[in-house]
Amino acid sequence: MKLTKFGHACVRLEEDGRRLVIDPGGLTDPEALDGAEAVLVTHEHFDHFAEDMLRRAAAARPGLRIWTNSCVANKLDGIGRQVATTGDGDAFSAAGFDIRVHGTWHAVIHPDIPRIRNIGFMVDGTLFHPGDALTVPDAPVGTLLLPVHAPWSTVGDLIDYVREVAPRDTYAVHDGALNDVGTAMVAGFLDERGPGLPGHYRRLTPGASVQVG
Repeated sequence: MKLTKFGHACVRLEEDGRRLVIDPGGLTDPEALDGAEAVLVTHEHFDHFAEDMLRRAAAARPGLRIWTNSCVANKLDGIGRQVATTGDGDAFSAAGFDIRVHGTWHAVIHPDIPRIRNIGFMVDGTLFHPGDALTVPDAPVGTLLLPVHAPWSTVGDLIDYVREVAPRDTYAVHDGALNDVGTAMVAGFLDERGPGLPGHYRRLTPGASVQVG
């Protein structure tokens, strides 16, 4: 499976000519959706969900399918059968990839800020994108896409999360608000210089790809 990072929280997965995109948001280059057969959206925040971009893609490609939670699906009202609502515990096929859904809620930012729905996606039983939450799936994870910078987490939270999930490989996502100093600081705690994590940690630059699975 080929994993390509498209800025901040968006990735594209490709295998045997099939393309699946996760979380194309307002910080994502629209080319991430080129040739995509299916899209998964974890939640409604702008950096994960760009309504206009998805509407244009759906209009241009009637075969494009979008899976997301009920809140996002409601915002895409009018697209019809191209949008499917899913939630924790569901399983389905998207662009030929086997998907299982884990989690229900966005991480807590502050008690005074209402929580929203958030779902994570396990792809082909090996790669997990948690969206904006530190959800621990009830199944082994080979490749974890780790949200390394957010107002709802600390580096200590990330270390404990990766230790609990225990993936073979961890790749940074959700890093669009970090400059070079910030990404280096985070890496210093999460790679071999840090206190110790299972597997290997790596950050892909936007547009870079790697084989996973």
